[in-house]
Amino acid sequence: MAEGQLIRVAILGASGYTGAELIRLLVRHPRVRLVALTADRKAGSGIDTVFPQFYGYDLPMLVSIPEVDWSGVDAVFCALPHGTTQEVIAALPAHLKIVDLSADFRLTDPAEYAKWYGHEHRAPELQKEAVYGLTEHYRERIAKARLVANPGCYPTSAQLPLLPLLKAGLIDADDIVIDAKSGVSGAGRAAKEGSLYCEVTEGLHPYGVASHRHGPEIEQILSEAMGRPLVVNFTPHLMPMSRGMLSSIYVRLANGASAQDLHAALAERYAHEDFVKLLPFGTAPQTRHVRASNLAQIGVFADRMKGRAMLFCAIDNLMKGASGQAVQNFNLMHALPETMGLDQLAVFP
Repeated sequence: MAEGQLIRVAILGASGYTGAELIRLLVRHPRVRLVALTADRKAGSGIDTVFPQFYGYDLPMLVSIPEVDWSGVDAVFCALPHGTTQEVIAALPAHLKIVDLSADFRLTDPAEYAKWYGHEHRAPELQKEAVYGLTEHYRERIAKARLVANPGCYPTSAQLPLLPLLKAGLIDADDIVIDAKSGVSGAGRAAKEGSLYCEVTEGLHPYGVASHRHGPEIEQILSEAMGRPLVVNFTPHLMPMSRGMLSSIYVRLANGASAQDLHAALAERYAHEDFVKLLPFGTAPQTRHVRASNLAQIGVFADRMKGRAMLFCAIDNLMKGASGQAVQNFNLMHALPETMGLDQLAVFP
């Protein structure tokens, strides 16, 4: 790609929440030209009829995937539902660079995928090729990749604080509890009874208890860091808010480490990161302080229980947990500055 040349981008599944976030980011990206937006049920409509915030922008009409002229596309963001992406991506031309926001290429073991998603993987060769897109920890692989499997929101908020500490041997790998909470947008835009206003407002509840599909994704990356299988206690909860995520992580200290040692290790690891910010020791992150940004804020506390510590990580589930991290990976794949198109501050209040 010549310097300064616009990268022609297609978004598959543009009518969902992550699709809308991608458009919001890419319409202002200085090196991107959006050339195709797909949404099968809305094909033939303008994107501003689905998301009126885009009224007045020069954006392509929504079309079905078979209508896209791939000869005029350089890169693809795939924001289709889980389980529907494999065959679509397998049919795309080989010249395209792809960031997949679904879970279809995150699990490297086909048997593990079949166990958690209820069917055999339909593109196993592509699954072998896919690179896991936790940007701060897999930069070199992502930069060389043709297909990046963008991480899930819960795994992003859990892996960012845990990975450096596991690699440093500062916490017990067999005693990790992840208590995570997400806004309702994490369930997607499709109408579901469990996402209705009256079902979620003025309440809080766990879901996917001991069975959520992000559990094996978290364990896969942490196990890779440890060089052996690892199992964590992970429970997600649904919060009565539209967007945001907070993971509260409880760990046992190892090798004589203190909570302050955990803080120091994270400070060293993320000192030069643009999007991962470690707060002063004993300061708790809040979802409202990362809203609509690509930031992850991490806090570290000493537990009252001897030999234990608490970690907290706040992200916007639609940004660092999905579309923001996808654009960050896209930038890497095209040798662009990672922050390009992502330098907006959080929206508060």
